[in-house]
Formats: sequence, structure tokens, C-alpha cells
Amino acid sequence: MSETPDILLRRSARTFTRTVDELPEGVGAAPLPGAGRTDQRFALLSDTAREDLGAARLLEGHLDAVAILAELGAEPAHRGQYWGVWAAQPPGPGLTAARHGSRWLLSGLKRYCSGARTCTHALVTAATEDGDRLFAVRTGAPVPDPYQGPAEGRSCRPVPGTWPAIGMAGSDSLDVRFHDLPGTPVGAPGAYTNRPGFHHGGVGVAACWLGGAHAVARILRDRSARRSDPLTDAHTGAVDVQLYVARTALAQAAQEIDADPEDATGTAEVRALRIRALIADACSAVLDHVGRATGAGPLCHDPRHARAVADLTVYVRQHHAERDLAALGALVAGLGAGR
Repeated sequence: MSETPDILLRRSARTFTRTVDELPEGVGAAPLPGAGRTDQRFALLSDTAREDLGAARLLEGHLDAVAILAELGAEPAHRGQYWGVWAAQPPGPGLTAARHGSRWLLSGLKRYCSGARTCTHALVTAATEDGDRLFAVRTGAPVPDPYQGPAEGRSCRPVPGTWPAIGMAGSDSLDVRFHDLPGTPVGAPGAYTNRPGFHHGGVGVAACWLGGAHAVARILRDRSARRSDPLTDAHTGAVDVQLYVARTALAQAAQEIDADPEDATGTAEVRALRIRALIADACSAVLDHVGRATGAGPLCHDPRHARAVADLTVYVRQHHAERDLAALGALVAGLGAGR
């Protein structure tokens, strides 16, 4: 049976929910960023991505939401809940939130909502009269929780057909239309992006990219092990260097985050931009070397490899290339050459 988008989605959703369900109470197997075991957190994301990058995207959103709720002093996530973070703000009409008596109601369109039909809850950014702020919402799944779910006439509905891409089909990243959906504020206006954890979370995304690069490289390593060919070996060596450097940098970032979780040094944003750029470049190099070494055959006849390539190609474009490099350059210039 061919791997249709629906099959990929169901597979990724099962892997995601099973992984979350197996976490000990208090997410002890996925420590919060800066809690002393950030390397284990990144390893969980990377290892999941090696097997299923769509599931890793969903897991990254859930773990990020758990961290955000803790960092901003909100009601924590509970067993049996599956959270997403829907914070993309591309140009065009977006999501707004307005007070109605003692409640906040959210209306409008939110784009790129990973887990749109999978997550039971989400943290979403919405524009308010006081500026952008974060809200916790229940997406409509029948799970008891402290947040008020949708009532008659209120809804949170994925928009069919808004993720036609083959890559990252398992991430369930549809647009979602809100209509007067109750939301619970999480933190003050601007708190979502102003906390150090925002940048720590950005490194977690790069950990997923790295796992995806390992998945793409799998076929090259297998081919090199089966037969001796200098050109294949050369590509395998080049890929190994890229993955080693990326893995080493990610481990160093985890140590730095644990040493300075509250970003007293003011370097969290620089670190995140550096790591994301380095791992994005490594992913591009791996995709290139593997493609040149193996040709079109695996892309045409190996569904697992073709999916890994398509998924990584789409997901790593969450890195904003020269825009992020320009932001990094400006920050480095402001900090001084030695930082």
C-alpha cells in the first residue's frame, strides 16, 4: 500500500501520542530546558526525528508547550493531553482575541498549526488591544481539563486542504479557523517571546532537524557498509563530519542552557541563531551528499528514504536563511567579537 498523506498522519500521530503517554508524570523523561538535563531533552527529540520527523514535530510542540506553561506560571499540562504551540504569524489576516465580560474569545485564522487534528490543546498567539499575547485553548477533543472548551456556536476548526505539501504530511500542519473560542491568557502581553525559554525552544527545533538529517543519511551509511567504493566512502565521510559537528554543537548548547537557564549573560538568542544556522547548513549538506552519492533510485523506490528527504527539506525551511543570519550578525556586532 502506498504511503498516502492520511497514512503518514495516522502513523506520526500514533508515534507522538505513544511517546507522550510513556513519559513519566512530571515529564521526567523530557526535562525542562535549563533544568540540568537539557541534553536528554534534545536527545529525545532527535531520536524521535530519526524514525519519524512528523512525530518529532508534534512532540517538539507538546514539550515546548509544557515548558511554556511552567515558565509562565500557568496551569500545567495533564496526563492524556496533547499540546501544540501555534505561534506562526505570517503576513495577512490573523487571529485576534477580545474581552467579553470576564472571558477572552478568539476569532480569525491561525496558519501552520501543527497537530491541528491531533492535539487536544494548544497555546496560540493572538493580537489584542494590548499587543500580542498567548492563550491556552482546548481544540475540541473530549478531554476533561481546567480550560473551558467550545460551546454551541464557538469553534476551532482545521481548514481542509491547507497543507497540500508531501513533506511533513505527518505533522498535521493545517490552518485553523477560530470563531469565538474561549481562551485562557498565559502570561502578560509579549511574555511568550520575551522569556529566555523562547530561544531555548528554538534550539529544540534544531535537535529535530538533526535527527531528520540522520534519517536521510541512513541509506548512505548502509550502502557504504555493503560495498567498498571510494566515491561513496567520500560522501559518507563528508556526511559524518557534518553530523559530528552538529551533534557536538548541540551538546555544547545544552550545557550552556543548563549553566544559564535564565539568560543572565544575554546570549540565549545568539546561541539559538548560531545552532539553528549550523544545523540547517548541516542538513543541506547531508541532503546534497546523500543525493549525489545515491542518485534517483532511492528517491523513486525506497518510500522510507523518500519520505525522510521530503520531510527534512520542508522542515528545515523553518530556518529563515539570510534573515536569521542577518539577525545573528547584528547581535554579534552588538555583543563584541569575543562573545
